[in-house]
Amino acid sequence: METADPREHLVCAIDTTCTERASSLVSRLEGHVGAFKFGMEFFYAHGAASVRTVAGEQVRIFLDLKLNDIPATVAGGLRALLPLAPFMTTVHATGGPDMMRAAMEAVAPAGDARPKVLAVTVLTSMDDDDVEVTGGRGSVRDQVLRLTELALDTGVDGVVCSPREIAEVRRLCGPGFLVVTPGIRPGGVGCDDQKRTMTPGDAVAAGASFIVVGRPITRAPDPAEAAARIVADMSRH
Repeated sequence: METADPREHLVCAIDTTCTERASSLVSRLEGHVGAFKFGMEFFYAHGAASVRTVAGEQVRIFLDLKLNDIPATVAGGLRALLPLAPFMTTVHATGGPDMMRAAMEAVAPAGDARPKVLAVTVLTSMDDDDVEVTGGRGSVRDQVLRLTELALDTGVDGVVCSPREIAEVRRLCGPGFLVVTPGIRPGGVGCDDQKRTMTPGDAVAAGASFIVVGRPITRAPDPAEAAARIVADMSRH
């Protein structure tokens, strides 16, 4: 991990359309996690301005919109989002090399303040059967590594993959490449709609740069306490 404080590598997913709920979670969890992920659910309901209003000026934002379109459209979308100053953002690796290169060119004018661009490989809700029925070749592992290699060649900052692929992705890409993983479930917590999961400590041990946790934190009676337990598990490694 890049810093000694594991809290900096824990991202809480704010998956709600309710601004009051989102604001409450940010207020209760600021200082307990390193960033907050805002995805399609909140963004499509309220827009970019509301994301920054809810998050505040000092909180790091992981804007997870998983852009996937022709290169010019994705580049235009990212340029439009630069004023929001997200810490990280996502495109789909399946959009192809030209699209990923266009994404990097679009954020470059922001200089050191530009968002890290992550390429989503295979969603954590998918398994081998899902990869096959959607036209992929081989297993989930094969598809993740194939898309990771493609992403690495385009110059993006990292990939999003399930915990099950972290170790092999890390071996393929080396230490400087970001490996961001959802599908994190503390021991004793159900998998919900995730099919390829792992505990926080095991994900860190495998080489994750950041882990993304939603419901195990946001639906806990005490979200800050739930985050602290996850950080403690991460600290074992």
